[in-house]
Amino acid sequence: MWLKLFFLLLYFLVLFVLARFFEAVVWYETGIFATQLVDPVALSFKKLKTILECRGLGYSGLPEKKDVRELVEKSGDLMEGELYSALKEEEASESVSSTNFSGEMHFYELVEDTKDGIWLVQVIANDRSPLVGKIHWEKMVKKVSRFGIRTGTFNCSSDPRYCRRRGWVRSTLIMSVPQTSTSKGKVMLKEYSGRKVEVEHIFKWITAHAASRIKTIYNAEHLKEEWNKSDQYWVKIYLFANLDQPPAFFSALSIKFTGRVEFIFVNVENWDNKSYMTDIGVYNMPSYILRTPEGIYRYGNHTGEFISLQAMDSFLRSLQPEVNDLFVLSLVLVNLMAWMDLFITQGATIKRFVVLISTLGTYNSLLIISWLPVLGFLQLPYLDSFYEYSLKLLRYSNTTTLASWVRADWMFYSSHPALFLSTYLGHGLLIDYFEKKRRRNNNNNDEVNANNLEWLSSLWDWYTSYLFHPIASFQNFPVESDWDEDPDLFLERLAFPDLWLHPLIPTDYIKNLPMWRFKCLGVQSEEEMSEGSQDIENDSDSENTDTFSSEKEAFEDKQSILHNSPGKASLCDDEACSCANKYCQTSPYERKGRSYGSYNTNEDMEPDWLTWPADMLHCTECVVCLENFENGCLLMGLPCGHVFHQNCIVMWLAGGRHCCPVCRWPSYKKKQPYAQHQPLSNDVPS
Repeated sequence: MWLKLFFLLLYFLVLFVLARFFEAVVWYETGIFATQLVDPVALSFKKLKTILECRGLGYSGLPEKKDVRELVEKSGDLMEGELYSALKEEEASESVSSTNFSGEMHFYELVEDTKDGIWLVQVIANDRSPLVGKIHWEKMVKKVSRFGIRTGTFNCSSDPRYCRRRGWVRSTLIMSVPQTSTSKGKVMLKEYSGRKVEVEHIFKWITAHAASRIKTIYNAEHLKEEWNKSDQYWVKIYLFANLDQPPAFFSALSIKFTGRVEFIFVNVENWDNKSYMTDIGVYNMPSYILRTPEGIYRYGNHTGEFISLQAMDSFLRSLQPEVNDLFVLSLVLVNLMAWMDLFITQGATIKRFVVLISTLGTYNSLLIISWLPVLGFLQLPYLDSFYEYSLKLLRYSNTTTLASWVRADWMFYSSHPALFLSTYLGHGLLIDYFEKKRRRNNNNNDEVNANNLEWLSSLWDWYTSYLFHPIASFQNFPVESDWDEDPDLFLERLAFPDLWLHPLIPTDYIKNLPMWRFKCLGVQSEEEMSEGSQDIENDSDSENTDTFSSEKEAFEDKQSILHNSPGKASLCDDEACSCANKYCQTSPYERKGRSYGSYNTNEDMEPDWLTWPADMLHCTECVVCLENFENGCLLMGLPCGHVFHQNCIVMWLAGGRHCCPVCRWPSYKKKQPYAQHQPLSNDVPS
């Protein structure tokens, strides 16, 4: 999980650097930045109208370019980034979907039960034509959707009783807006009573009703009283402008942030004395001033702070988020982190997607479960101070320059989803490349090069193993299982249910057991050895050193053959456990060398205990073959600490006896290491 989190943070860092790179490229080619101001005089009449439509200001009675330009200047400064976004949105020919209501319950769930948005619904009476034609209605839907206003059509033929109860006997337009200034308050429905059904007139009617919910200040005395008043709102945003009514995006945001942020419009059109505005720090018109308990913040002075709905919405969400915003953010981050498993997992393609589905289900389940107690704690009155301090911390951090860069990058990548997905895919492919290279360096080629059929076969083996056998770790004494050796026993076991209780334990753990060579002190310093015998011994030691690296692989092949053989291998006979053969099929030179320096461990030499693993018990005899350890023989230890000849214990374990021959501790389970190893009774006294 921490590895995925690291890769996700690295991906965000790449996105941040990539956005700065794009800004540098644009500056190099055009010589402008996104925060650079644009002179409206240099814009065409069409671009000026596009800016007004995005801000939500009507221009139907302004035929001259000069009047349109002055209206743009009165609504706020224009930046290059806002102009680019407005032109791109105008060029996009995407059709916005509109909801078709099926009846009373559908209308109630979406319209009357929505407390933080505006709905515009066209009601079509029985046997009547709609008030707004199809072409004009499509234009209206596209125009109002820029400001988060949802649209729909209710045909009375689907529910005539509800239309009669509402009094909708003729085709009309219905707008729903929150009735109170509290969050999740009641909703009121307003009916359009105008005679003109053009798009501009209907839009003016919508913006007028939305603006009526914003507190408007017309004189300096009222501003002074409102500025010094302390009420339930911690965050207030003021618009100082010389306009008849606030822009539509400002009114739409006031409804969206009902109960969280208070929107105040200060109309300075007929003010004679503006000295008080200078006292509170307002010098330019228009100005968007954010007032919080921490101080005053001038919106529009940092990167990405445009006079648009999307920019101001992301800014206010970062300052005053609700629980649903935090949940959606955590959901996106968790799923982005879970998708990293598709690139971290190596092997077959089917394996990658199976692991991905499992990770997505696990992470999302844990996220939902962890949010349940959080929602419960937030309802407690004792956490009000904690909630206030958390919001204070958010306001401090999100009014910095770095936070403005992050918001600007968020708006950029959200408007270019193809770029976001391509960079995520490229980042994942790089992770896959380096992960594959790392595993190949660690000699995990089998896992990296496994195909789909091999992985499905191993998955089926695992599934059948745990379907027909209990988990081995739940058993006290593992018992030998013959079902894998003879699949025909499957039918026989149906008649004897007790046989299904035999556990099936894989033998892969054997290759991870510790192995080392038994050595004695002073063997190489014998003065009685002749010069020729020393040379032979040196040759044999060199040969053993070269072959020791391959002994573990040979042992794995041997235990695989023993595991799959039809018959039962004998535990150990005298020939297999003889000291000559326990030196891993030594060469004649080694046996010749031993004729010079043969010895008995208990009688002649003392074992070198420093070469033993720290958690192994000291002993000099294998209890399987009852033979003493000779110098140079290969030993293997079990988790319990007992030590045996490597050949002896491999044949014991491969035969299905997955426990220690001495203490019966399971050979696949870890055991707490001994604090201090005490020699056994058969150890050589020091």
